[in-house]
Order: sequence, then C-alpha cells, then structure tokens
Amino acid sequence: MPLVTTRLRAVATAGTAALLCAGAIAAASPSQGTSRSAIPNTHPDWARSAQQVSSQAVTTGTVNARVYLAGQDPAGLAAYATAVSTPGDASYGQYLTPAEVQQRFGPTSDQISAIKSWLSGAGLTVTGVVDKADGYISVTGSVADAAKAFSVTFRNYHGPDQRTDRAPEQAATAPDTVSRAIVAVTGLDTATHQMRPSDTLPPPPSNYWTAGPCSQYYAQKIATTEPPAYGRHQPWTNCGYTPAQVRSAYGVTASGMTGKGQTVAIVDAYASPSILSDANQFSTTVGDQPFASGQFHQYLPNSFNSTAACGAAGWYPEETLDVESVHGQAPAANVDFVAGASCNDDDLLAAEAFIVNDHIASIVSNSYGEPSDTESLAGAYDQVFEIGATEGIGFFFSSGDSGYESPDEDPGVSDKIQTDYPAESPWVTSVGGTSLAIGPARNYEFETSWGTMIDQLAANGKSWSTTPPGTYPADYDGSSGGGVSTVYSQPFYQKKVVPTGLATALPNGTVSATPMRVEPDVSALADPSTGILVGETTLQPDGKTYAFSLSRTGGTSVATPVFAGIEADAQQAAGRDLGFADPAIYQRYRTAAFHDVTDHPLGPGHLAEVRQNYTDPATKTGPLLTYLRTLGIDGEGAAALHAVSGYDDATGLGSPRLYIQSFGGR
Repeated sequence: MPLVTTRLRAVATAGTAALLCAGAIAAASPSQGTSRSAIPNTHPDWARSAQQVSSQAVTTGTVNARVYLAGQDPAGLAAYATAVSTPGDASYGQYLTPAEVQQRFGPTSDQISAIKSWLSGAGLTVTGVVDKADGYISVTGSVADAAKAFSVTFRNYHGPDQRTDRAPEQAATAPDTVSRAIVAVTGLDTATHQMRPSDTLPPPPSNYWTAGPCSQYYAQKIATTEPPAYGRHQPWTNCGYTPAQVRSAYGVTASGMTGKGQTVAIVDAYASPSILSDANQFSTTVGDQPFASGQFHQYLPNSFNSTAACGAAGWYPEETLDVESVHGQAPAANVDFVAGASCNDDDLLAAEAFIVNDHIASIVSNSYGEPSDTESLAGAYDQVFEIGATEGIGFFFSSGDSGYESPDEDPGVSDKIQTDYPAESPWVTSVGGTSLAIGPARNYEFETSWGTMIDQLAANGKSWSTTPPGTYPADYDGSSGGGVSTVYSQPFYQKKVVPTGLATALPNGTVSATPMRVEPDVSALADPSTGILVGETTLQPDGKTYAFSLSRTGGTSVATPVFAGIEADAQQAAGRDLGFADPAIYQRYRTAAFHDVTDHPLGPGHLAEVRQNYTDPATKTGPLLTYLRTLGIDGEGAAALHAVSGYDDATGLGSPRLYIQSFGGR
C-alpha cells in the first residue's frame, strides 16, 4: 500500500502579526534601565571554572541563537493545563483548539516587538520569527554583540562532547521589560545538544541476530547443560515476544479494544526509508493485520541535518520498533510518524511543536532523552507539553536505559547520578521498564524491575566467571531509568502517592526541604532478554545485501510505545481523549488497573536467565558466548532504584493490568 507522506510546514514567518491583549509590554532597548532577570538553563552545568581551557575571555566568533517565547500568560497556561487534565475539576476534558490556545496564551505583537528591539539594539540581527504559543525569535551576530545583549562573558571549556566548547561564564539575563516573555535561549554555547534513542539518509544498519537456544514463552526451555545459579538451573532467555503475547498479558485482548478512532504520533529523528513496508511485513509474519490504507502517515522536514553527527541510521531500528509496538497494541489506531530534522534539541522540539500546533494526534510516543544537566531547552519543551495538555494531547517518554544515569551506568555521557529529561518533566508520562514473564497460554506470570547483571561462562564451562550476580558496575548491563529530579518540585498528582522519604532523597545524597518530582510514572516490558520481536530491513551478514530480518530487542524504547498503544485502547474505551494522563493514572494507584511490580515477585532470591550471543551478532559468527543474566538489579549503592510494594522509582505505579478496563473497557 502507498506510504502517505507530508512535508512539515513552516510554523510561521517573520513579521506575522500576533493577537494583542491586555498586559502587552512596551518595546525596550538595551539602555532602558539596568534591572535584569536570569534566563533559565543558559549557564551550562559543565561550564565550571575547573573545566576552563584558559582564563581568557572569548571575544570573537559568531553566535546563532533562538529566543523562545513564553507567551502572554505562562501561569494561566499551566493552570488551565492542570484543570483540563484533572478528573473531578469543573474544566476536566474541556480542551482548547490550537487557535484558542494561540488567542489566550500565545505571544502578543508587542511582546515580539519588544524582544526584537532589545536584541537588535544590542547589535544582533533578527533572522526569523515563529509567533506561535511555542514559537521563537532567531538571531545572529558577533560574540561581542551577544555578550552585550545577554550580559555575559564567554569562555572556552572542556565540554561534555569531549571537545573545546564556548559557553557563558554566568547565566544569561534579559531586561525585566522583556524577560517574562522569554522561556529559554539556545545557541549561546557551542556544545552539541543531542537526544539519544535516544538530504539523503544513510542505509539501514546491520541486524542484531539472535542466537539460540531460546524460548517462545518464559521458562519453556531450561539450560540444563549450563552451570546452575541460585540453587537451580535457570531458563533459557526468550526469543522475543509477539504483539499478541503482550496484548494478552497486559489485558488488551480481554478489553476488546483495538485503538479504533484514535491517533498516536511517534517522534524520532530522521525516517527509515522502509518503515511502513517493514511494519507491514512484520505484522504479517507474526499473524497480525498490516496497516490499512491511510492508517499510517509520515510528516517529514524538507531536509535532514547532522546525519553523520547523529548517526542517522542508528535511529532506524528505534523508529521501526516504535511503529511496530504501537501498532501491535492498538492495531486499529492511526499512526503518525513525525520526523525531527536531526537528533538536536531544536529539531526534535520543532517536531513536538508541530504536533500541538496542528493537533494531528492525541497521544505522542517518544523514545529519546538525555541526562538532565545537559538539557538547555527544558522550559520550551515544558511549554509545548503544557499546550498539548490544554488541547487534550498526552506525551509519553521513555525513562532511559541507564538506570539513575550515574557515571558508572552511562560512562562518558553523565557526570553524576541524575534523572533523564524530558522524562522528568511533570508534564509528561514517564515510562519505565520491566522484565516480563509470559506463560504458555499468553498469560501474565510475573514481572520484576528491568536491571541486569551478567556473568560469562567460565573457560572450563563448569561455572560462571564470577559469583553471580557479578560485580557492579563492571558486570552491569543496562536498566530502567528513574529517580528523583533536582529541578522539578513534586507535581500535585504525586502527592499522597509517592512516599515523602523517596521524594526528598536527592541523588547527591542530601535531603530536599520539599518533595520533588519522581519518575517513572508507569512501566512496561523493556528487558532485552524478555524483549519483543522486531522486523526491519537491514544489512545482511554478507555485508552487501539488504533484506527484511527479525530480531529481539528491548529497552524503555519498547515500554513507551507499548504503553502509548495501550493508552489508545484506553481512550477508545473511555470514548474521549484522555490528554495528559498522569492525574487520571495516579487516581488508579493501588487498584486493579496496574500490576504492582517488585524486585522479588516470586519471593526472596534472585531471578535469572541464560542467554547465548554470537561473537559478532551482525554477521552471525561465533563462537557462541554464554551468559547468566541476573534480573531485577537496577543499579547499586547511591544509584540503586528499588522496585517495592506501592509506588517506587524503578517501575512507578506498575505495569498495565486492567488499565484499559478502568476507563470503560469490557
């Protein structure tokens, strides 16, 4: 069937008039007064004196920046987003159209004129204006002019991207006459601000070929020829669950819902050239229905950027996985794939903004993120999420695949124990990961938090190389993200649910005076060893040809689209858009809507599996490598995330049980 593709339109052009309203600010020049206010996230955490390349200030060079607009009533926007998302509120479900959002909360022409006057008065050149509620003003100019405009000193630092980067020595400021109309500024530092899964696109990557033996369901095959662990022979790992197995285990099949009438948007960087044909062939291969004509739609930018720096082809498996996972749990839902022009923050934010400005979907699945302290656009992202909430759009983000993002768990990327952004935003639903056991009748058996330690088979073949579960962090092999934010205070929906002792335990070991935002909110299967099947066109072992191939995969980039698909089923059951779902989700705490996932679901002791890998999974060449994989260990020490009874920072409220039915399914 044909692939329907639409090019992303420019949101607005320079000079487009915005609606006037009471409270508009007067135009200002740099000479008008000296009172200024700091602009959040404009002094990078990594730009510390200890990281300076030299004490010499940087006075030459060019700055290309974007000044993101806060609109005419930021507090009113947040208040309305809260009201329409909260069951029981008089405004619950009374969503606005994009035009109504623009009229009530968008920037005014006076605000835009004032900011332009301030910037141009400092010598910067305004190169474009996007005057939507989530818009920005782009400028260019010399380092000297930028230093004057933002009242900063630029210096060179050893940046997080392992190169010398220019950055402000202090937070940028703006005159008080315009500062309240600014939510964020990007481009003042030269570090790469890229998300991870997280022109002409490169070809797809090699396949990850799964070695046997493996099981079709949990513990179908036991590794009796391998050394025992924890007092018994452990099961061979799963070959990869099918969508039908997951639908049954999470209550989708019993609900009778298929996502009919709902639309889920998926945001990733770039676009796999075979995404629709792969999804359809995968559905046929596993016994499901492929997309019907017009059920899948792509929105692409006019061109792609930074393909080499972002590893464009590395995003293809993520995109294919996302589409197949949403379709697998909501086979009748429409799926809109929205491509960011690159993995850079600005480009992915533009894709998110496009969704709310055109309201193309009511659910958005996102499988990318970065450590919190490297995020400079949080204010602008949060504004898009708030606008989405007012329109009845819910954003779902993966909590990450490196636990509490400690340097031990994510070396070279994170410099301290911290949460991921955007998953930590109080305006998104953060989805964590589990290890899921599905039985022979597609029945739910148990789950534990996703966190894996590995032990390789010893050379003599009679024992494991170290005493299981191995040594942390040397034998750490990935886990679900989560933890306590140091940026956001506790949102209203987490009160009386998240234990105060957890919400005040900051990752640096100190205790917060007030409760903070904790993630994740919910969870679903993510462990690659109890993962799902995925099908994609990949480079074959001969290194020359491309063909459709099956593999097994995992990560919270599985959990998120799975939950987003289930959310589409819940919306069908409810008969209405659920929008920003966290308030409704937390109302279902300790109900049959969720499985309460713990580290030890079968009692004291460790759970484990045995798995074999090819030495080179891309070419299916050996010798085979045998590992014991101990489950349910999401970090250790200060970076540990524990799944306990009730809410926890490893699995949130838990995984779907009768979640769909709680909104009205049969």
